[in-house]
Amino acid sequence: MKKTIFHVAKMDCPTEASMVRIKLEEVITIRKLEFDFQNRMLTVFHEADDELIEKLLEELKLGSVKKETGFWDQSDISEESTQRKTLWIVLIINFSFFVIELTTGLISKSMGLVADSLDMLADAFVYAISLYAVGGTMVRKKKVARMAGYFQIFLALIGFMEILRRFISAEKMPDFSIMIIVSSFALIANAICLYLLYRVRSKEAHMKASMIFTSNDIAINLGVIIAGLMVFWLDSGIPDLVVGSIVFFIVIRGAIHILRLGK
Repeated sequence: MKKTIFHVAKMDCPTEASMVRIKLEEVITIRKLEFDFQNRMLTVFHEADDELIEKLLEELKLGSVKKETGFWDQSDISEESTQRKTLWIVLIINFSFFVIELTTGLISKSMGLVADSLDMLADAFVYAISLYAVGGTMVRKKKVARMAGYFQIFLALIGFMEILRRFISAEKMPDFSIMIIVSSFALIANAICLYLLYRVRSKEAHMKASMIFTSNDIAINLGVIIAGLMVFWLDSGIPDLVVGSIVFFIVIRGAIHILRLGK
């Protein structure tokens, strides 16, 4: 088993790493990829000749240069099984809170909760795509990624239209108590997800991206809680609409990221 190290000059975040991962999944003999964003290094564990891998990386135009090639002790096997279990757990948690927040958001008339539910759904899509791709073909993975991305954008645009309608027309104020209570539980759930992902301590890009998404979710949960408090203090639904708008924007940005993975 070979171990080839590349310096990828333009790879400094999970987005470029995902592009690399998808491109190299065309090579069935690759066993493992490790990313070092800080030093912009990519380590490929593979069986076949490294010339094909080098060619595929050059096609991405990310400034990749092969540094060295050595051999890999196969007894140093990756923690793939642990990663899969962790991703399944966070997927279930995120999808469950999508249902909970969407339901309570509609009941309480809170766009902040509805928007946060779609953000939870967006993360669930990301985790599902990662898991689904393990046993699937490249074409299937890209198709699912595109479907998920367009679906998220569609839902977020509907959300923006509803926020605009509520800004224009007089609407009943959202129930701030439901906003605060449900978002607090969502905050706890995301903290648990972040802890589980941290325990894996993986250098893999998709696991690091998952930690970034979950960290963003915690910030969003805090935003909805603050919006709920402001609705109470100001006796106005405007803070809820503002937070909802911000979260819908984040959902669209995440959807664009997913669409890039599906190219």
